[in-house]
Amino acid sequence: MGERVKKSAAKQPARNRDRVSARRGSGARVRSIAPWRYWTMVVALFSLGVLALSHIAGLQVLPDVHQGFEFLQSQGKSRMLRTVAIPAYRGVITDRRGEPLAISTPVVSICANPQLLALDGDKLAMLARRLKLRVGDLKARIARYRNKEFMYLARQLTPPQAQAVLDLNIVGIFKREEYKRYYPAGEVAAQLVGFTGIDDRGQEGMELAFDSWLYGATGSKRVLKDRKGRVIKELQLIKSEKPGGNLALSIDLRLQYIAYRELKAAMKKFRAKSGSVVVLDVLTGEVLAMVNQPSFNPNDRSRLKVGSTRNRALTDLLEPGSVMKPLTMVAALESGKFHPNTVIDTSPGYLRIGRKTFVDHRNYGKLDLSGILAKSSQVGTTKIAMKLEPEAIRGVFDRVGLGQSPGTGFPGESAGLLPSKRRWRDVERATMAFGYGLAVTPLQLASAYAVLANDGIKKQASLLKISAAEGVLPGPEEQVIDKKIVASVRQMMKAVIGKEGTGTRAAIDTYEVAGKTGTSHKVGAGGYQQDRYVGLFAGMAPADKPRLVTVVVIDDPRGKDYYGGLVAAPVFAKVTAEALRLMSVAPLKAPEPKLVKGSTVKRGGDS
Repeated sequence: MGERVKKSAAKQPARNRDRVSARRGSGARVRSIAPWRYWTMVVALFSLGVLALSHIAGLQVLPDVHQGFEFLQSQGKSRMLRTVAIPAYRGVITDRRGEPLAISTPVVSICANPQLLALDGDKLAMLARRLKLRVGDLKARIARYRNKEFMYLARQLTPPQAQAVLDLNIVGIFKREEYKRYYPAGEVAAQLVGFTGIDDRGQEGMELAFDSWLYGATGSKRVLKDRKGRVIKELQLIKSEKPGGNLALSIDLRLQYIAYRELKAAMKKFRAKSGSVVVLDVLTGEVLAMVNQPSFNPNDRSRLKVGSTRNRALTDLLEPGSVMKPLTMVAALESGKFHPNTVIDTSPGYLRIGRKTFVDHRNYGKLDLSGILAKSSQVGTTKIAMKLEPEAIRGVFDRVGLGQSPGTGFPGESAGLLPSKRRWRDVERATMAFGYGLAVTPLQLASAYAVLANDGIKKQASLLKISAAEGVLPGPEEQVIDKKIVASVRQMMKAVIGKEGTGTRAAIDTYEVAGKTGTSHKVGAGGYQQDRYVGLFAGMAPADKPRLVTVVVIDDPRGKDYYGGLVAAPVFAKVTAEALRLMSVAPLKAPEPKLVKGSTVKRGGDS
């Protein structure tokens, strides 16, 4: 039995070797595939590749062969093709000499697709730092727009600032090229020029009035973008952008700076609430300077106060007071009841009309019409008004444009207030004669004085440079006052600047001046306020052949001086003198001798 066990054990390895050999032989038979089977598989695999390529080509390149292909192609294009707006360059605003007042500079806005943004803590912090935002604020903004496909992260960055953000290579962030407005003159012409908003559309001033002309027409192009929102390729120009038209204003920036400087100095000296200066070209009706205080810097509106944006010279109304007396003299001469040498007895220095008593600063006695203007006599003016027809004075005011829109096209310009009544009370006839009971803007007042300066011819005021080459023609003109009457009134107005007048501080060394001072009480909740005033001066130079009309308004001076002859007349003298020299208007008289030390100047008042 032991031998049989040994024999079976000896036979087992041999059988195992036979099984291994059998398996190896079987494997050799599997690897040796028949040729027809091999080529069948090759052809099948190749056919599958061709079918896949043809399917892809059908989806993206070849004409549609299945209804579903058109849908898939449109979906692909909608995700990759975009129509992008091409911003138009906004037109330049210049002064009459071509000096820029408003220009556009290229800027970059950073945009994002919130649905693609995936910001971890580090990326979010870096992005916030380069956008100069707090991390929490940026995160909250992105969360608010999470369901949108577009949002602005930052507007109107400089190209280097924008590139610093784009260099982060954050998926979903891209740029948009835009323009930003810049104002070289700053606050000097701020209320007149106005400003644009973040989308480059006019919001105030001439930027708003002529927005459609300045804005131009936006273009468009088709581009290919990747999934990160970056432009890969510009495919097609759909519509070219059209730059906006340029606009030349009537102002002379040199005169604007002079008027701004002198008004600001007067505001500081007399601690006034506000003020305006208007300089008008008598020959054309163009506004050569228009400044207001307080002003603002249109290039930095972070601390902008709404009240400082108003162009007070065109929008704010005031009762002009005694500056209306020259026009009352026009009505007196037109009536035929008075002539320049007519003498009016103003004694005893006061006059009662109804319940109202009109008082002069002192008893001036007998005065001719020139003396009434020079002394700004309320009594003399009232006595003249009482002898005129009720509508006579109002009729003159109406003919020179008071109570009517100036027609400059400036947003919010006021037409003023000129009352019309069937029956006039005596006190109303008197108060209107010296500038109460009506309301005007500084520009309206300047336009009315321009009629006196232009031999009775009324011209429409213009804020645009009058130039036939640029298509801006002068407005209609009309003879509204007789030339001889106007010449007589101008001669009377010279006396206001003389040694006995209330406007001595408006005198200019080398030019004769004709003008009138005015000081009116401000209106408060309970009526006229006895300690609040508006000081005015309106005048023209050279007096015999005027070229310029200048109106100065100092609102609510809080110092001891508040009369128009003291607060407004000096501003008139400085602005008008430099303006005439810049315009090369020849002096018409020799310089006045300088006052020696110890001499005095009369501090006349007006009412």
